Amino acid sequence: MRKSTLLLIAVFVPLLSLYFRYITIPSYPFPAPPPDALQSTEPADVESPLRRAYFTQYTRDQVIAHYSSQIKYLPFMRLNYPPEEAQTIIRDQTRSWYLEELTHPLRDSLYINGFIPQKAQDNIVINGKSYAEKITIKYVPTSLPVRLFVSFAILFSIYFLYIEWKKALSSLLSS
Repeated sequence: MRKSTLLLIAVFVPLLSLYFRYITIPSYPFPAPPPDALQSTEPADVESPLRRAYFTQYTRDQVIAHYSSQIKYLPFMRLNYPPEEAQTIIRDQTRSWYLEELTHPLRDSLYINGFIPQKAQDNIVINGKSYAEKITIKYVPTSLPVRLFVSFAILFSIYFLYIEWKKALSSLLSS
């Protein structure tokens, strides 16, 4: 074998083993709500086991920090969406002030939608207690077979592109 092939194998085998370890780690369960949060029992908030809503005194930063701490066992990305997207991502007719996604790429996603009342008529008062905001959490897990299928498709594509790039480069150099 040539030295370049050995170097390629020496680099890719450890990377592939780390990648497949990342892909095969089990998904986390539905995250716990913030302390002192009251779970909503409105029909739209209980129709799916993967979507829950809570009334809380937490601020946006505290809510994001709370949920980030529960999924930080793997590296994750924090994505910010316009609030208008909540009606597509969370549920139609969802009121929103902010919408963020905490995602493990190629794995699970956790959407956090927050509604903060801006008018007196929108204030959140339940059983005589006032709440600062209503958060809706939507968890989108993926199954291991799907993650493995996508991973093999990506690796096959990388290999195919590498072969085609090598052919193109050799024909370019030979002409």
